[in-house]
Amino acid sequence: MLAEPPAEAATAESGMATTNFVLIDYENVQPRLGEMLADEVFQVLVFVGATQTKVNTDTAMALQSKGSAARYVRMATSGRNALDFHMAYHLGCLSTSHPEAYLHVITADKDLDPLIEHLQAAGLKVRRWLRVEDIPLVKKPASATVDERCSQAIAYLVQRGAQRPASMKTLRGSLAALFAPKLSDADVDGMVDALIEHGLVRQVGQKVSYGLPD
Repeated sequence: MLAEPPAEAATAESGMATTNFVLIDYENVQPRLGEMLADEVFQVLVFVGATQTKVNTDTAMALQSKGSAARYVRMATSGRNALDFHMAYHLGCLSTSHPEAYLHVITADKDLDPLIEHLQAAGLKVRRWLRVEDIPLVKKPASATVDERCSQAIAYLVQRGAQRPASMKTLRGSLAALFAPKLSDADVDGMVDALIEHGLVRQVGQKVSYGLPD
C-alpha cells in the first residue's frame, strides 16, 4: 500500500468543488503562471531539480499568493529520472488519498505516460498536459473566437461531469467566468445558443441538461 503523502500535498477538498492537483515538472517546462491557477480549486506542486537554482519571479509570486495550496518539491540529489520518480510517488499518493480529484501533470516528458494510462484504466482522472493553459478549468483569453470559446466550454463541462451547472443562470455565470476578462452577456448568449444548436445543452424552463459524456 502506498505511504500517505505529506499533509501539505493532500489538502482536503473544500466545499462542493472537486480539487484539481497540478504537478509541474519544472526541470522540463517553466510556465509563467500569473493568475492561471489562482482559483481555490487548484492545489499546485512544483517539482524542482537538485541543480536548479532559479524559479521565474512570475511563478514564485503566483505560488506565494496561494499559501498552503502550493509548494515546491525539491530533489535532494540529481540522477536519471529522479524527478520522474518523485512525481510518480506523489501521483500514487494523491490518487490514493484523493480518488475523486483531478490530477494534472504538466510536462513534455512522456516517461510518466505508462503510469498515467494505468491510473486512467483504474478509473482515476489523470492527464498529462504540455501547458498549464491546456487544463480545461484554467481561464482562457476572452479574445478567442466563438468556436474556440465553445470548444473550451465543452472541455470544461465534460470535466465537471456530475457537477455541471443545473440551471441556466448558473451555467451562464460559469461560462462567463471561464474567460479573462469575464465575457459580456452578449458573448455568453452567442456561446449558449451555439451549444443548444448542436444539442450539447438542453433547456427546459430555467433548468438545463447536457448531451455530453460523463
